[in-house]
Amino acid sequence: MSTITVETDSRTECIDITDRVAATLPDDASGVCTVFSQHTTMGVVVNEAERRLLDDLSDALDELIPDDGWQHDQIDDNADSHVRAMLVGEHVTVPVDNGELQLGRWQSILAVECDGPRTRTLAVRVH
Repeated sequence: MSTITVETDSRTECIDITDRVAATLPDDASGVCTVFSQHTTMGVVVNEAERRLLDDLSDALDELIPDDGWQHDQIDDNADSHVRAMLVGEHVTVPVDNGELQLGRWQSILAVECDGPRTRTLAVRVH
């Protein structure tokens, strides 16, 4: 297993991590690659990494899930971040052949920050 670190700058943002994930793959790897967020307020998705679309996703999560009014906020004031991350999901699985991710033409692996800015760790494993 490998890990990658992601530095985020905003409370909610999407970061293309495809190249960082690909760099962890052995040249002869074949099977599936799982990228797993080791945080309850960061998700991982596969989608297009076009800058306006990434901003749209951040805006949509902010609009769908209001910042306040949650019971968990009595503990650490970030319930909205947990709910956003639960909707996004904590991992993706991508086929790998001869050390290369088998993503479609417009697909990228995206880390979705829901409680930044923070330093995040993602586990990457080929099996």
